[in-house]
Amino acid sequence: MMGSMFEETLGISAAMALPDRRRRARRPHRQARRADERVTILGEPMDLVRPEEVMLWMRRWIQDGRKAVIANHNLHSLALLRSTPELRRFYGRADLIEVDSRPLLAFARLLKLSARPMHRCTYLDWREHFWSLADREGWRIFYLGGAPGVAEAAAQAIGRHRPRARLWTRHGHFDATAGSADNAAILKEIAAFQPNVLMVGMGMPRQELWIADHLDALPDCVVLNVGAAFDYEAGVQKAAPRWMGRLGLEWLFRLVADPKRLFHRYVVEPWALAGPAIRDVRQALTR
Repeated sequence: MMGSMFEETLGISAAMALPDRRRRARRPHRQARRADERVTILGEPMDLVRPEEVMLWMRRWIQDGRKAVIANHNLHSLALLRSTPELRRFYGRADLIEVDSRPLLAFARLLKLSARPMHRCTYLDWREHFWSLADREGWRIFYLGGAPGVAEAAAQAIGRHRPRARLWTRHGHFDATAGSADNAAILKEIAAFQPNVLMVGMGMPRQELWIADHLDALPDCVVLNVGAAFDYEAGVQKAAPRWMGRLGLEWLFRLVADPKRLFHRYVVEPWALAGPAIRDVRQALTR
């Protein structure tokens, strides 16, 4: 079975299992894009936006029925751009590029850019807000990625608390080569579901390359590269405590949890960015 639908209503008690985030005190945030939002760090453009602003624009794009891409940058993606230049096709189509890295924001501050800790944006930073909106608005969410069975388990877990969000999942173990029969079947499945949001979680750079290859064939919806989002929801991977994210230590949590897979990413790979970093510092000193 290629996909699993989770549209059942699980009762008022399930919907009320999570606290209503709308009752919390909120900090005001901008309602429009600003001139200094788009910056260039380590040679690549990205946007200094808060998670609340990401949700604001996602909601507006969905209401307008517009196709839009929300991307993100961290040190890993910046290093991959140098080894996999085809990734530029994806970032070149992005309407919004989040900064998913506290160290990157700290470096931006060093460059005298208007970066703040609140500008760190990733799925784990806006997940609660997103699913609250999806539940309230009845959004249709298609998740493509993960091992067989993982996304279905995640959708079931989400559905227990957000029963009005309508989910369809498809695992990421398929032939992603452009023009393959698997791709044709998946595109047909997505078109039939007509999602408001398409989440692609197949790891970098596979997910970004898949989106770039098939963006024009996708229905009008908001498209995101979300990595292991549903692995976290299913409990397959453990997310770092958010206080570690706020301190810029999430990388350390992940490295300790999976050193064999992540040692090169977190210890070796960042050195590839030394040249662009030096250029940025020199430019900042001449301003």
